[in-house]
Amino acid sequence: MQHAALSGFPGWLLGALCAAVGAYCLLRVRTGPRAERAEMTGDALMGLSMAVMAPPSLMAVLPSWSGTVFAAVFTAVGVAALVLWRPPHRRLHHAVAAFAMVYMAFAMPTGAQHAGTGHGDGMAVGVGVPALTGVLLAYFAGYVLYTGATLVTAGPADAPGPVPPLGTFLTRACRIAMAVAMLTMLAAL
Repeated sequence: MQHAALSGFPGWLLGALCAAVGAYCLLRVRTGPRAERAEMTGDALMGLSMAVMAPPSLMAVLPSWSGTVFAAVFTAVGVAALVLWRPPHRRLHHAVAAFAMVYMAFAMPTGAQHAGTGHGDGMAVGVGVPALTGVLLAYFAGYVLYTGATLVTAGPADAPGPVPPLGTFLTRACRIAMAVAMLTMLAAL
């Protein structure tokens, strides 16, 4: 995530977006339907962690072991997603997102790594595997397009039939925002 495209204001803006999504998901954990709470807890954790990982200047002050902590947390989230959550398609998406976060946690330079990079501006370039990054980029691009299409095809409010609750639309919009943030962070590797 230490690419010049995310340095300065864009990285902090991306971090603010992820923090807002994480905060909304935490609110939905408390007020939303009981059946969605585990999934929303995973979304909140993902959004808040992405908020920490997005700004390069914030990553520069984290200790060098923080990438390992992020990776351990997201490995646990990915395993929990595969084992505990339902339905299966959401389970798979959460597992892929957790895997992408583990991948980025290992690829991101943190405090001690910034000091020894030798770059004049103190920034380091991510060390991702191009083929894996490309696969993850394709997955999240497809997810954004598919989920965005479900929002658009929901129809106008005066259409016949039941209208899903507003929380359902906001949850989908939050997941789209996190997927776009994931695309941005992966592209910056």
